[in-house]
Amino acid sequence: MESAVSPDKPVLQTALRFGVGAGVLSGLWIVGLYLTHNDPFGPKKIMAMVLVPLAVLVGQWSLRRYYQPEGPGLKRALGTGLLITLLTAGISAVSVYALAQAAGPAQLARSKAEMLKIAAGTKALYLRQKGGQAQYDQTIRGLQQLDARSLTNDDLIKKLLVGLLLSVPGGIFFRK
Repeated sequence: MESAVSPDKPVLQTALRFGVGAGVLSGLWIVGLYLTHNDPFGPKKIMAMVLVPLAVLVGQWSLRRYYQPEGPGLKRALGTGLLITLLTAGISAVSVYALAQAAGPAQLARSKAEMLKIAAGTKALYLRQKGGQAQYDQTIRGLQQLDARSLTNDDLIKKLLVGLLLSVPGGIFFRK
């Protein structure tokens, strides 16, 4: 009986290894923040963003060992980077949603209050820019509507963008 992920499918195997690994580590990071009484939805959550480019680039680099000496080619390298990005972002977003639901409305209210306080502290920076008042007002409105769904969407979109932006140059660089 053949395994679903075999050495015959190195793109899928590599993507699963690095995508699932980075997604789980990202989820563990926000759970760790919550368990250590830090705001799991605040600025410290962004530190898990480093896992996305790291997983994509190391995964693409790792794929090269299956295709020696000619390299995996652009299509396989890009595909691996895109799959790693999708898996990492998806697992991370599910983790954010699950934690937001498990933590409850009290944690979301604390996170919202902390983010509003941070935004109020940066108001002067917004006002220095052209159209800054409108941008500040939009930021405040967005923060006031904070819920589990918006946190999940934010995490998913940011990780997808970072991963997709790095998959292309990584795929080009690691194609040979």
